[in-house]
Amino acid sequence: MCNFQAKGISGNNYNRTPLTPRSRLERLLRERELRKSSRYVQPAEEGNKEAEQLCSDSCINENEKGEQFFNEEEVSDASRAFAEEQPFKQRLLVVANRLPVSAIREGVDSYDLELSVGGLVSALLGVKEFDTRWIGWPGVNVPDDVGQEALTKALAEMRCIPVFLDEEIVNQYYNGYCNNILWPLFHYLGLPHEDRLATTRSFQTQFDAYKKANQMFADVVYKYYEEGDIVWCHDYHLMFLPKCLKEYNNKIKVGWFLHTPFPSSELHRTLPSRSELLRAVLAADLVGFHTYDYARHFVSACTRILGLEGTPDGVEDQGKLTRVAAFPIGIDSDRFIRALELPEVQERMKELKERFAGRKVMLGIDRLDMIKGIPQKILAFEQFLEENPHWHDKVVLLQIAVPTRTDVPEYQKLTSQVHEIVGRINGRFGTLTAVPIHHLDRSLDFHALCALYAVTDVALVTSLRDGMNLVSYEFVACQASKKGVLILSEFAGAAQSLGAGALLVNPWNITEVAASIGYALDMPADEREKRHQFNFKHVTTHTSQEWAATFVSELNDTIVEAQLRTRQVPPILPNNVAVDCYSKANNRLIILGFNATLTEPVDALGRGGQIRELELQLHPNLKEPLKKLSDDPKTTIVVLSGSSRDVLDKNFGEFNMWLAAENGMFLRLTTGEWMTTMPEHVAMDWVDSVKHVFEYFTERTPRSHFELRETSVIWNYKYADIEFGRLQARDLLQHLWTGPISNASLDVVQGARSVEVRAVGVSKGAAIDRILGEIVHHKGMKAPIDYVLCIGHFLAKDEDVYKFFEPDLLFGSAPMAGAILTNSYRPSTLPKSSSSRSASVSKAFRFKKQRSLSIIERREIEHASGDPWKSWRPSDRMSMHEGSSVLDLKGDNYFSCAVGRKRSSARYLLKTSDDVVDLLGDLADHSSSRST
Repeated sequence: MCNFQAKGISGNNYNRTPLTPRSRLERLLRERELRKSSRYVQPAEEGNKEAEQLCSDSCINENEKGEQFFNEEEVSDASRAFAEEQPFKQRLLVVANRLPVSAIREGVDSYDLELSVGGLVSALLGVKEFDTRWIGWPGVNVPDDVGQEALTKALAEMRCIPVFLDEEIVNQYYNGYCNNILWPLFHYLGLPHEDRLATTRSFQTQFDAYKKANQMFADVVYKYYEEGDIVWCHDYHLMFLPKCLKEYNNKIKVGWFLHTPFPSSELHRTLPSRSELLRAVLAADLVGFHTYDYARHFVSACTRILGLEGTPDGVEDQGKLTRVAAFPIGIDSDRFIRALELPEVQERMKELKERFAGRKVMLGIDRLDMIKGIPQKILAFEQFLEENPHWHDKVVLLQIAVPTRTDVPEYQKLTSQVHEIVGRINGRFGTLTAVPIHHLDRSLDFHALCALYAVTDVALVTSLRDGMNLVSYEFVACQASKKGVLILSEFAGAAQSLGAGALLVNPWNITEVAASIGYALDMPADEREKRHQFNFKHVTTHTSQEWAATFVSELNDTIVEAQLRTRQVPPILPNNVAVDCYSKANNRLIILGFNATLTEPVDALGRGGQIRELELQLHPNLKEPLKKLSDDPKTTIVVLSGSSRDVLDKNFGEFNMWLAAENGMFLRLTTGEWMTTMPEHVAMDWVDSVKHVFEYFTERTPRSHFELRETSVIWNYKYADIEFGRLQARDLLQHLWTGPISNASLDVVQGARSVEVRAVGVSKGAAIDRILGEIVHHKGMKAPIDYVLCIGHFLAKDEDVYKFFEPDLLFGSAPMAGAILTNSYRPSTLPKSSSSRSASVSKAFRFKKQRSLSIIERREIEHASGDPWKSWRPSDRMSMHEGSSVLDLKGDNYFSCAVGRKRSSARYLLKTSDDVVDLLGDLADHSSSRST
């Protein structure tokens, strides 16, 4: 016998009961409290003045450059507090398209570094809990080795690590695929329409550059990676990075966060590389978005486009779960609140109040971009002035529009359009001393911005589509005394967080926005107070520090959760061990499923998959191995399937094997006739009523189908719209339970995308003992079965066939046969043996299945009355000395394998039917031909 334990290979351990871990929520709550109790409060220092000079207009650059800045304060990290270890500083590798500094070359080997401006820069100023390294493109082309070495050394002092990209890569990857394809698509602007054919041809070139750039980022990350590091990938520039990192090392902790909206699945599916990008992101352990809507769209895209399973926790693919969650970003609110007390800010506030004395101040701060809705905002303000003449000369709109991409024609056109509208309105409603709109094409420094926020009465954010837009957060943080009103677009991510305190508007509805302006200007003081307090509490509690700490905390816990799940996942089958044990065995039994086990993988079927899957056909590469195996006199093969008898006859009629159709309810040797193993008194009068229900839902659900079998009825919606199919399945189940099967003895078996109704007790495991009994009777076995291989892609209910051979599930003993089956598979009739097998046999005596007798069993009963066991004559089949036990199975010689399912009660896994082909091919090479 084989002993693979000595070789360091083991299957599922059925006896081990792991300690029940804390729940995920309990772990996260505990860590949250520990993090709060150990929070480091940093006083205002001179060292922060340079950082405070950064423009904090988060929305201006949050989607354009992905630039970031980090703080280097040494703070204990509590991200693993749940493990009750000493607090330590966890290394965090933040990977973004751009570094938080701009490099200017001054000589051959010298650079001048300046802090960059960006949305994430200000968002992460308050994060002090991690030992952070920043990895990204320095924004400058450095083709020579001397320059690269000098820049790397200079950046290292700021804990930055450069990724050097040449001009061609930058043009194709950043300007091309990122900004020309992904950015417009994610903001609902669609793909480029000009010169469609040429654009389509360029997609692949740009996508290839995109993948190459992501691989270059991964190379740098892996060079500096240390075990235990967290790698936090940011934004749409690096969607391929999680996949690249996991290919290097599957144990790297990888998180990915998107700072833009994620479009609906219907829009995302127009992208030619849609599937590759989704699968690359799913390689991450945790995927984060600003809002639940974006997360929902991502999960929907994965289910509709990739056909994966969406769960409340994320997306599941073959047992591997990628967590998907919403993490609304925040700001360092204390920085803005403290800034209001600075003398220079107070002085600017005084100047602004004097400048606009007697007038209400409305403020708009945006990047000059199509998605910011600046023209719509100004037109709404014009309509407000038209409808409210009494507000003329009493209100002013200050619009700060920061220019971006000034060399792009679309942006030049937008700039001209805005200037034209502003000029027209000022000419129409302005006077010699005042104009209603002050428009600036420039950015403001931090102190001027804080002063402007503080004196504003109404902030107007009318984004047509925005990832988050932190201008609204910054405005609220500076309104402690003024308590101004926030008018916020419902299409900005911030609407999900500040919606209760803000006035939400549809920016496309000019009339609605104009009315909201009037309502905001006339709002009573008590209502302004309540709205402001709600928003202020949210902004000051959901800070950038909390955002980062929460994301890393969730990522750490996702790893813990994945480890707990992995303990329940069987290992991959060691083919060499299975083949070695097979070659040494004298009487082998191989039990095979059919669909998704002996058929071609679904992915290989292409767009004709549905039709080809409905007509199940044996994998073409399996014919020769099955022929060799079935001709081996030491090997017995059973194909145990839920398919009908006709399907099995068509595919396996040429082989010398046993066919068990409809979950084992019908059985035949390919050279014999079909017989039934169905327990007696199985009522089938329910079939017609269930059939009518399934017909109705098939008509209502496009691309679904149902199959009527002799012992079951199955409705399959695998190829239907996944969300609609689930809704229909829910209605179908509700109708079944309250209608045709409410009082019937039936099992309703739910697959991933199917519903099956079958009689109670109909399962592969329940039928296997009766099947084995008939096989033994027919073959007249004299040598016990000492090797069992069971492979299948079975439903959870049918996985009892795996457990049938697992004795430790029944007896809590060392691995041995779960059932010792004899001539008529009645263990109570077996005599005790004095051989080495007696201990196993005696334990098996206690293994008695409670079931009805099948027709096969009944034909062995000679008398209709009395004890049927007494009437059985073992000499009818074989003498008790010739084969007292059917199974003499050591645990090492039992191999149960689930195909394509990671959560299984089987001992081992095989990924696809291609792996089954390889395994059976190896077994066939160790088989001998049948002599007669």
